[in-house]
Amino acid sequence: MEQQNVTVLKEFILMGITDRPELQAPFFGVFLVIYAVSVVGNLGLIILSKVDSRLQTPMYFFLTHLAFTDLGYSTAVGPKMLVTLVVDQHTISYNWCATQLSFFSMFITSEIFLLSAMAFDRYVAICNPLLYTVIMSPGVCWVLVAVPYVCSAFLSLITTIKISISSFCGYNVIRHFYCGSLPLLTLLCSSTREIELIILIFSEFNLVSSLSIVLVSYVLILLAIFRMHSAEGRHKAFSTCGSHLTVVVLYYGTLFFMYTQPKSKYSSDTDRIASLFYTLVIPMLNPMIYSLRNKVVKNALTRTWNMCANILLKIHCKVC
Repeated sequence: MEQQNVTVLKEFILMGITDRPELQAPFFGVFLVIYAVSVVGNLGLIILSKVDSRLQTPMYFFLTHLAFTDLGYSTAVGPKMLVTLVVDQHTISYNWCATQLSFFSMFITSEIFLLSAMAFDRYVAICNPLLYTVIMSPGVCWVLVAVPYVCSAFLSLITTIKISISSFCGYNVIRHFYCGSLPLLTLLCSSTREIELIILIFSEFNLVSSLSIVLVSYVLILLAIFRMHSAEGRHKAFSTCGSHLTVVVLYYGTLFFMYTQPKSKYSSDTDRIASLFYTLVIPMLNPMIYSLRNKVVKNALTRTWNMCANILLKIHCKVC
């Protein structure tokens, strides 16, 4: 139905990762493995932290929610992206597109502030170890997790509603593999200045405020480490922060590249490459970074594996 050059769209067409048919099958295999590893790794961390009492501390409480957000935004876009690589039908309904945009934005924003909460947790653990259990009480931990979820849901809802009530032209092809705010803006007939301003303010506020917390926390941590007289203590402190610092550099670096570029310099190809990295690769890497560099997690995994093996052995013996 058209009126005054404005079309009521019922669906969009996702261009996907590539329009070259010979590359679709190899890409499907690669990204299917990446997504599967991401799901197993993040879901495994969540389950492991619930069944092992030694992982029920503030640090692993935040790590569990980090794994949940990784699983959330990768699942919001991953399955649909994989489907577009194996079927000719690349359409996505208007309502599902809005839902995908909303959940993706919410989980991405939540993860930003969860990383800053984890930085604050490391600051308290290293700079105020005697007061750690008092400061990082269960109530405080839940507040540090709940506030990012509530705020990110609110900001995501505002962005999604503003885009949804805008006027789309007849062209409904999204040059991306998911419904992102920037690709959708290129399809609008109405002025996008207000929405661009909202996205820019929200993005820069989220990045700058959360990164400021991370930077201040680590400056104080470094000062505390330099004041340590024990080389063993310094090494332990650095190893405690190493995994988190690696994740912060990967995550914030990609997001700064993505969301601080003006629309005039927006490139769909560059956007797709960067989006693939932080929507699928980073969620796969995070569990590996925290697991491979963490003896506590590896020991918990070994204990859980042995426990499951013993249970299966007992069941097998009873059946036999």
